[in-house]
Amino acid sequence: MAANRAYLDYNASAPLTDSARAAMIDALTVAANPSSVHTEGRAAKRMLEEARADVAALVNGRAEHVVFTSGATEAATMLLTPDWTMGRAPLRFSRLYVSAADHPCILKGGRFAADHVSQIAVTVDGLVDLDDLAARLAMHDRAAGLPLVAMHLVNNETGVIQPAAEIGRIAKQAGAVTVFDAVQAAGRIPLDISDGYADYLILSSHKMGGPKGAGAVVSAADLMMPAPLVTGGGQEKGHRAGTENLPAMAGFGAAAREALANLDRMPQIAAARDRIEDLVRTHVHDVAVHGAGAPRVANTSFFSIPGMKAETVQIAFDLAGVALSAGSACSSGRVGPSHVLQAMGFGGQASAVRVSIGHGSKAAEIDLFMAALAGIAKRRKSNAEAA
Repeated sequence: MAANRAYLDYNASAPLTDSARAAMIDALTVAANPSSVHTEGRAAKRMLEEARADVAALVNGRAEHVVFTSGATEAATMLLTPDWTMGRAPLRFSRLYVSAADHPCILKGGRFAADHVSQIAVTVDGLVDLDDLAARLAMHDRAAGLPLVAMHLVNNETGVIQPAAEIGRIAKQAGAVTVFDAVQAAGRIPLDISDGYADYLILSSHKMGGPKGAGAVVSAADLMMPAPLVTGGGQEKGHRAGTENLPAMAGFGAAAREALANLDRMPQIAAARDRIEDLVRTHVHDVAVHGAGAPRVANTSFFSIPGMKAETVQIAFDLAGVALSAGSACSSGRVGPSHVLQAMGFGGQASAVRVSIGHGSKAAEIDLFMAALAGIAKRRKSNAEAA
């Protein structure tokens, strides 16, 4: 990052860590295919399995229950399907239940038909409405097939932490299988797939300082699995065909290992986030910080400046040297109303900007944010006085 720039968009993509870069370079020197049985192939396979073990350790899972993918979107599409197997027997899911504030890769329903996807309401703080979830599952027609519940653990825009244990309990009572998108949670809160709330977790490398183009499905067990999305060879135990991207997986493993080691540094990240929000409230007295009334991960703040479009605020910050976002970065560069805020009841045109930081964030970057914010607030005040 240039000296006159501040990068405050870790939820979109965290900067590549030194350990991930080093692991990728090491993997790039291994020419062999991990599926080859010769000495070189076994060396590549060993590197791949070390990465798999590191990813599993991040969520207290088992390495043999990790399936590597090209990213979280592929992982979600793999899991969100009506067609599964239990051992060798077919298993059918007739309806998918998602949160109305979920990331688009969950919200769009994967391989389910649109009319077989039910959206669960969220509260004004962005928490899943547990009563709505319980009521919808109580009405589920089990004669047609099983229910599948898929929801985010941490919202990518607000940083709100969902009540995973309660969601899992309600889902299990209804005989549902649970999938949790842990992309924004991994490395920011402790995760333990053995706790029983989740049957499957979805992870993404580049949100925790690994390379882009790498993700994973971690399962609590391996008896029940979805029909493969990518078929062909027998890689990943037949769950995801294609030669593994060894450099990306090695970088993913290194980033996961570092993220686990850094979990105890989250209080420092929270202190920096709180400083940012104090600055925002000082300069913009009528600011709305979304999700502040609910548990949040330490690194995320999502706020609206009344009377200013999120796109306008984002551009103003960018011109002042600060990179932040206006919601999810997974919409091909489009900036518009936030579906998360709409689900929270803030209206069809509601928008906000997101600041997300990480272990690499510097005090000087927050100082640059403060200077940019002061300029934006001053121009806003002048425009209001001239109106």
